[in-house]
Amino acid sequence: MFKLVRLEWKKNNIGKYVWYAFITSVLLLLMVLMVAGEMESKETIQSYGKSMLIPCVDMFTNLAYILFTSVMIAGFCVSPYQNRTINLIFSYPVSRRKLVLAQIASVWIFNFIALVLSKICFYGTLAAASPYIHIAAENLPLKSGEFYADILAGSAAMVSIGFLALPVGLWMKSSKAAIITGVLIVCFTQGNIGSYTLMYNLPFYCVLICLSAAAIISVICTVESRDVA
Repeated sequence: MFKLVRLEWKKNNIGKYVWYAFITSVLLLLMVLMVAGEMESKETIQSYGKSMLIPCVDMFTNLAYILFTSVMIAGFCVSPYQNRTINLIFSYPVSRRKLVLAQIASVWIFNFIALVLSKICFYGTLAAASPYIHIAAENLPLKSGEFYADILAGSAAMVSIGFLALPVGLWMKSSKAAIITGVLIVCFTQGNIGSYTLMYNLPFYCVLICLSAAAIISVICTVESRDVA
């Protein structure tokens, strides 16, 4: 299976996505550094009852990589149907289900690793820069194993939720539809209306993850009968 994943990365020029992810993360890090002081100001702590530094990092990185996941879904999974190259892919001496699973896995693995590394890099940079940007480094529990477990679990959840864009893109055979769905997912999971937000709403995330898992299973199970014309 990993050979098929590597083939998908090579076929879709994964180096391009690595570069895009790096540029995106650098720009987001600069934005976080600019607002970090505000996230720990007295006014912010009085309003929310705690420092908002970690939620700020989560919001920026999750937002970026849900969108990035939808963009890669559009390129890896939807474009072959849209461009009519899927017949060539399905002519390989490998089952269609394995090929589709490899496409999905190649997107999930890349974005999971990129999101985890981005968050760790963000928190490490904030801790190193804390004396200069007026934040308390002790609010970043970098020595806690639970902290890193939360990063891993949260990253896996956000990337998985991003796969809700997959069935929409395949149903419409449109890369744009997949990306627009990613934007809508971001609005629902990372946005807020006044003081109300679904961010960190565990039951809501669990429902979305279940829907995403059901969508992925459905896509894989129906690939043999899906119209590729």
